[in-house]
Amino acid sequence: MKKRINLYFVILTMAAILAVVAILTPVFYSILKEEAFSHLKSYAELMVDSDIWGIESEPYKVQDFIKKDSNFRVTLIGSDGQALLDTYTDVDSMDNHGERPEISMAFSAGEGRDIRKSSTMGKDVLYYAILLDNGCVLRVSKEQGSVTGLLLTSFPEVLCLCIVLFLVCVLLSQLLTKSIVEPIEQLGNNLDSADSIRVYKELVPFVNTIRKQHDDILKNATMRQEFTANVSHELKTPLTSISGYSELIESGMATDQDVTRFAGEIHKNSKRLLTLINDIIRLSELDSTSEDENFEDIDLYDISETCVDMLKINAENNDVTINLSGSHQVVHANRQMMEELVYNLCDNAIRYNKAGGRVDVKVDREKIDDNKKDQTDQEISYDAVVLQVRDTGIGISEEHQGRIFERFYRVDKSRSKLTGGTGLGLAIVKHIVAKHPSAHIELDSTLGEGTDIRVVFRV
Repeated sequence: MKKRINLYFVILTMAAILAVVAILTPVFYSILKEEAFSHLKSYAELMVDSDIWGIESEPYKVQDFIKKDSNFRVTLIGSDGQALLDTYTDVDSMDNHGERPEISMAFSAGEGRDIRKSSTMGKDVLYYAILLDNGCVLRVSKEQGSVTGLLLTSFPEVLCLCIVLFLVCVLLSQLLTKSIVEPIEQLGNNLDSADSIRVYKELVPFVNTIRKQHDDILKNATMRQEFTANVSHELKTPLTSISGYSELIESGMATDQDVTRFAGEIHKNSKRLLTLINDIIRLSELDSTSEDENFEDIDLYDISETCVDMLKINAENNDVTINLSGSHQVVHANRQMMEELVYNLCDNAIRYNKAGGRVDVKVDREKIDDNKKDQTDQEISYDAVVLQVRDTGIGISEEHQGRIFERFYRVDKSRSKLTGGTGLGLAIVKHIVAKHPSAHIELDSTLGEGTDIRVVFRV
C-alpha cells in the first residue's frame, strides 16, 4: 500500500512540475518578447531624440552610433518604401519594404512591429518601426534567438529547481504516506486499544468502521463460545439422563415398575434431545441460507388459525386458553418461516403462562406511526399487517428484555427445563424476522403480568 501511494505521489509530482514548466515557458517567452520590443522601441526613440537623422550629409555618424550596440540592425526606409540605409547589408540589394507589416503600420499609425523570418538574415527577427518627421521610417530589429537564448541560459537553473522540487516532494510524499498509513497499521496491531490511536479526521469514519467490525467480531466470537458451551450443556443433560436410566435397566437393578418409569424418562429426554437438535439445525439453516426466492403472498390469518388449532390441546394440558381474532391479511413472506414464527411465539406463550392464563393471537391491519417527520414536519406513518401474540404469563423483567432473543437465554431456567423448552424458540423467531426486510419485531412485557410480542409487516 505504501509503495502504491508513494508511486502515485511521485507521478503526480512529476506531472505537476512538467505542467508548470510547460505553462510558464510560453508565459516567460511572451514576457521576454514584450521586453525585447520595449527595448527596440526605446532604442529607436533614443536615435530619434539624438537627431542624427537630420544630418543627411554625414551618414557616417549613423554608422558610428549603431556600432555601439551590434546586436541591433537599423534600417532607414524612405517614404517610397525603398531602403536608404541598413547597418547589416547593402541597400542596393534590398527590395522595396513598403509592404512589410511593420513599415505599413508605421506609415499609417506612426509605429508598427512584427515577428517573422528575415530573408536577408535567415533567422526569426523582431521588428519595430517608427515614422520620422521627415516622412521616412526608422526600423530597428533584433534576432529572436536572443530572446530564446535567455530561456536557454536559464534552463540549467530551472532544471536544478525542478530536481530540488521533485526530491522535496518525494520526501514529503513519504512522510505523508507514513502519516496516513501508520494509524491504520497501529489499529491493525492494537485493535483492543483503538481508542488511544490518534488519526486524521478524514480517517475517523474508516477507523470507526474497523472498530465496529472488530467489536462485532469479538461479540460474535463470544456468542459462538457461549453457544458452543450452551449446546454442550443442553445436550449433556438429556444424554446423561438417558445413559443413567438405561444403565440401571441394563444392570438389572430396576424393578418392573422402575423399568416402565425409566423408559418414560428415556423417551421424554430423547424427545427433548431430538427437539433441541432440530432447533439447532434450523438455526444453522437460517444463518447460512437465503430463501428470498421462496417468498410469496400468503394469508397470515390462515397460518395463525392452523397453528392455534394445532396448539389447543397443548394449551388445555397447561390450563391455558388460546384464542385467535382479527381478519384475513396477506403478506409477502416465506410460508414455512411464517408457520415456524407463529408456532414458536404461541408455544412460548403457552409454556411461560400461568394456570388459568390466556394467550390471545391477533392478525390485523394497522396504521403505524414511525415517530419520524418528513421535510414538511409531518409525522410519517404507514400501513402494516401486525401479528400480535399476547399472554397473561410470568412476564419478563426489564433487565432481561434485551436478551430474550439470544440463543439458549432463559429468564427462568428451572421453568424451561420443567416445560421442556430448548431456549431457541425466540432466537428462531428473531432470525426469521431478519430474513424479511419489511418486518420488525416489538416486545412489551411486565414482570408478573404478561408479555406482548408484535411482528409488524410493512405493506
